[in-house]
Amino acid sequence: MAVSAEQGGTRLTVKGRVTIDSSPALRDRLLATLRQESPLALTIDLTAVPYIDTSGMATLVEGLKIARASNITLRLSLHERPRYLMEVTGLLALFEGPA
Repeated sequence: MAVSAEQGGTRLTVKGRVTIDSSPALRDRLLATLRQESPLALTIDLTAVPYIDTSGMATLVEGLKIARASNITLRLSLHERPRYLMEVTGLLALFEGPA
């Protein structure tokens, strides 16, 4: 995982599968970025993540909750397969809809 500054905010880039084994590290990095850096906007780049399980999705929802409470815009860039999963579960609408 890598955190980088970009125009209008911060980008958290994640690579590889996000599973019950790797989601705790994602959670730690995501929450630290939201709390310590307090960006105006955070993009979580998951374009190099071909698979995400329910623990990974729960981590993203937890991050969204904290971001909204701190008035931080949270965006996702998704690989095709995780995008489909988030669409069919209805979670994608939470990230794309109004805060």
